[in-house]
Amino acid sequence: MVNTKERTSQKEIMDDLEMQGEELEKTLQDLDTVNQWLGGNKITVKGVEKLLKSCSYTKPVKIIDVGCGNGSILKEVAKYGRKTGQKFELLGIDANKNAMEIAEKNLAAYPEVSFKGMDVFSEEFARQEADIILCTLTLHHFSNDEIRELMKVFTQKAGLGIVINDLKRSRKAYYLFQAFCKAFGIREINRKDGLTSILRSFKKEELQAFAKDLAVSRQEINEKWAFRYQWIIYK
Repeated sequence: MVNTKERTSQKEIMDDLEMQGEELEKTLQDLDTVNQWLGGNKITVKGVEKLLKSCSYTKPVKIIDVGCGNGSILKEVAKYGRKTGQKFELLGIDANKNAMEIAEKNLAAYPEVSFKGMDVFSEEFARQEADIILCTLTLHHFSNDEIRELMKVFTQKAGLGIVINDLKRSRKAYYLFQAFCKAFGIREINRKDGLTSILRSFKKEELQAFAKDLAVSRQEINEKWAFRYQWIIYK
């Protein structure tokens, strides 16, 4: 039986920031497909909707998506903005600068979205302005100490709030994902990384520990379909 008691420190194939070209594009597309099938992207958009309803905001809302990959989350947020009439200024960042070329191609029809390759711990990121920060299936790539530091940075930077969308660590999730990959013919690289992602992800009490000392007005950590957590932080 797989051990899910503690977070693993095992690296994912996608952690290789030199990955590029067709292999990177196919890997990101397969990851996007899995998220669409399991409804994961909607969790982030619903979080944005909650933050916007919690306040009155008339000027364009600046949103940064950390670890944006091929831009799929920002495409959904942009669609939401166009549907509701909400004006957004959307920025996707990713430490893999090669992914930014793919994202720019995928969102060429969305001028409200731009992309930059950068490290989230860099001075360049520190200079960015944001009302809302999104972090979808990215938080689990960091160590516990890095997450504590990152959440401090996020809460200092985000004017309205933060939406974290990440995985729930459990044996059931691990073995069901194995079966899912077999049934739908998911590529080996995505199967391996998906299983590692589950082992690197979180128990609810771990997220609550990260949330404990943040200087914010309120927070909510909601369990969602397909072994997900929606962590919304209201400034």
